[in-house]
Amino acid sequence: MAEARRKQAAPAIVRARTGALAVERPSPTLGAEIGGVDFAVVAEDEALIAEIRALLLRHKVLFFRDQRITPAQHVAFARRFGALEIHPVYPHHPDHPELVLLDRDYSKSARENIFHTDVSWRETPSLGSILRCVECPAVGGDTIWVDMVAAYERLPQAIKDRIDGLMAMHDIAHAFGGRLSREERAELSRRYPPQEHPVVRVHPETGAKILYVNQAFTTHFSNYIAAAEIRVGSDFTLEANALMSYLLQQAAIPEYQVRLRWRPDTVAFWDNRATQHYAVADYHPAVRRMMRATIVGDRPR
Repeated sequence: MAEARRKQAAPAIVRARTGALAVERPSPTLGAEIGGVDFAVVAEDEALIAEIRALLLRHKVLFFRDQRITPAQHVAFARRFGALEIHPVYPHHPDHPELVLLDRDYSKSARENIFHTDVSWRETPSLGSILRCVECPAVGGDTIWVDMVAAYERLPQAIKDRIDGLMAMHDIAHAFGGRLSREERAELSRRYPPQEHPVVRVHPETGAKILYVNQAFTTHFSNYIAAAEIRVGSDFTLEANALMSYLLQQAAIPEYQVRLRWRPDTVAFWDNRATQHYAVADYHPAVRRMMRATIVGDRPR
C-alpha cells in the first residue's frame, strides 16, 4: 500500500533532460519549461527544431525564458514549424505582418480573458502560436492553458456517446463582431463565413481525441439530434444548449490546466489543436505588451 502511494505521489516540479534540452514540468497534466534554447540561433538547427516539435506534441505548451530576440528572429523561428497566418482583426507589427501586437495599457483593458482556441473560426485553424512577452506587469497578467485531450478523456462515457459524430459552428463575429456596425459585421462574415468543425477532433500527428468547442467562437451544434422523443421544439433546443454549456465548462476545470507567470522575454509555444487558453485580465491599468506569431494548421477531422 505504501509503495502504491509513493508511485502516485508526483513532485510539483519534474526535471529531466531530453537530447540537448532541459525539461521542467510545472504541472502533471500539461506544460514544460524548456532550457538550453536560444531563439536567436535555433532556427538553423534541424535537430533542435525536431526536438522542440516532439516536446510540443508531448507537453502541448512549452515555456522558454530569457529570449531576447528581434521581431525578425521571432518570425524566423516560427516559420520552421509551418507557414504563418496574418490575423484580420488584431494590429500587426509594421515590418512583420505575421506578428500580432497584443498591447494593453491604462487606456484599454484586455478582452482575451475567455477560454478559447485561436482562430477556430477558420476553415483551417492554426497549428499553434508562439507568444513573446515584451513588457508585462510585475504581478498579474498570467496565462492559463488547458489540456483538451484530458478534458475529452475524462468525460463520462454517456457524454462521449452523445457527442460522437456531432458537429459545431465556429464564428469570428461571435467574439470580434460586437463592436462593429451591422454593415461591418456583415462584411466580416462575408470574408470569414462560419465554419463547421467536429465537436471531437482527432489530432493529426498524435491521433488523440480532443474536445473542440470553445467559449469565444463556438456558437451551436449544427447536427444535433436529441436521443429522447421530442414533444415540442423547445425540448430539442434546451437539451442542445445544456449539452453545449456542459462541454464549454470543461476548460475551467483546474486539474486540466497549467498557469504561466510572465516575465519580459518569456516565450510560450502552444499546440492550438490540443489546448485552450485564457489570458487573465487582473492587471489593468498596468501595461502588458505581447507579440504573437501563429502557424497555419489543418482542417479539423
